[in-house]
Amino acid sequence: MKNKELLFSVTAKECKFDYYKASGAGGQKKNKTSSAVRCTHIESGAVGNSSDTRSQHKNKEIAFKRMAETDTFKNWLRIEAARATGRLEEINKKVEESMKEKNLKIEGKNEKGRWTPINI
Repeated sequence: MKNKELLFSVTAKECKFDYYKASGAGGQKKNKTSSAVRCTHIESGAVGNSSDTRSQHKNKEIAFKRMAETDTFKNWLRIEAARATGRLEEINKKVEESMKEKNLKIEGKNEKGRWTPINI
């Protein structure tokens, strides 16, 4: 088994937490306390919410987990991992090469509803 090296870590310090009153069933206690939590990862803009429990602490954990599971966060994580391993420039070159005009096929629908090439 290979030894794994930690590239970087994401902690709650890198997130903004907003606390608000939850809505819905749960009684008077839920309506009076700010137990619902919104977790926003500042760098990626990924957001996770939780109002599942009456415990603000537990909702904070759930919101952080949901934020980390979003596609927005995962895409940011891929880019940061590529940057940390020095592969970001290699990836950017491949993307630029694939986006050259010779590799693109641009089509649009004609009057009959069929896809046909468009010359730009």
